[in-house]
Amino acid sequence: MLYKNNRNEKRDNIVNPSVLMTDTIFPDTLVEQDVFQKESIDFRLSPSGELASLGELGKDADALLVVYADVSAELIEQLDRCKIIVKAGIGYNNIDVEAASRKGIIVANVPDYCQDEVADHTFGMFLALVRKICHLDSQVKQGVWNANQAKSVPQLRGKKFGLLGCGAIGQQVALRARAFGLEVVGYDPYSSPDLLAQHHISQIEDFDEFLHEVDFLSLHLPLTEDTRHILNKSTLSKMKETSVVINTSRGGLIQENDLFTALIEGRLAGAAMDVLEKEPPEGAPELSSLDNVVITPHTAFLSQDSVAALRKKASQEIVRTIRNGKASNPVN
Repeated sequence: MLYKNNRNEKRDNIVNPSVLMTDTIFPDTLVEQDVFQKESIDFRLSPSGELASLGELGKDADALLVVYADVSAELIEQLDRCKIIVKAGIGYNNIDVEAASRKGIIVANVPDYCQDEVADHTFGMFLALVRKICHLDSQVKQGVWNANQAKSVPQLRGKKFGLLGCGAIGQQVALRARAFGLEVVGYDPYSSPDLLAQHHISQIEDFDEFLHEVDFLSLHLPLTEDTRHILNKSTLSKMKETSVVINTSRGGLIQENDLFTALIEGRLAGAAMDVLEKEPPEGAPELSSLDNVVITPHTAFLSQDSVAALRKKASQEIVRTIRNGKASNPVN
């Protein structure tokens, strides 16, 4: 798909800047087209997210707009004119940031959208898991009416809700947790105790102590080399047998085989996952076979309002960088 503002396409032999959108999950590109048309910037959606197609179309592009496509070092080397790569989302682990930096290309994301949506989804999954809502619903649909299956549901008030990562979304989750009478504690070496105290989050500075203390653990971290598999056999073993894990951040934060083993051996009470290491999985994920697991298909960020905001903000970041040479949310 190629969009051009023909009226302003060329003036005095000046060619408009161009943007290549590598891939999309959205039903159209009308939002993106509207932003770029107003700025006389040409826009093209690649017919394929494969390297060959992106390399050929991207070599003359001034910017890439990326959803899930793999922007590898090999692809980046072929971008002769590119000034900025913008991820239409928060996590940017599908972009080789180091390779982009070496080539002098800015990488940016959209960190300030869908905060309410992710926080709502996080707490919704948490309640569905600990209150056994999904399991009980399934039983009723199978003709089983047995209230005794809910006897093991814990009371929430007074329990410790742990935030692994206390950024903007974690702070929103804390607000919701406190409304249910939960004591919110956090582990985040990049946040000061004063900042966390403003959001009524008690900081625990020792990671092992943090894992041991919490009754419920919610992950709100970016996926980096330092955080990959931060929950694994060793760290999961430090948690209470009655604790549960909620992950609406990135699947790679958890070693899924270790999580599965901990669950079937009774060393963990449950897990709620909106993200997996491999998306989409090949068939039903192994974790979904367990009654004490709730999984949704990476939808925490979605709402009618959040998607429109994401698309517009990502496009505007490209315009800002092309016109002014600076991005508002660079990650390199």
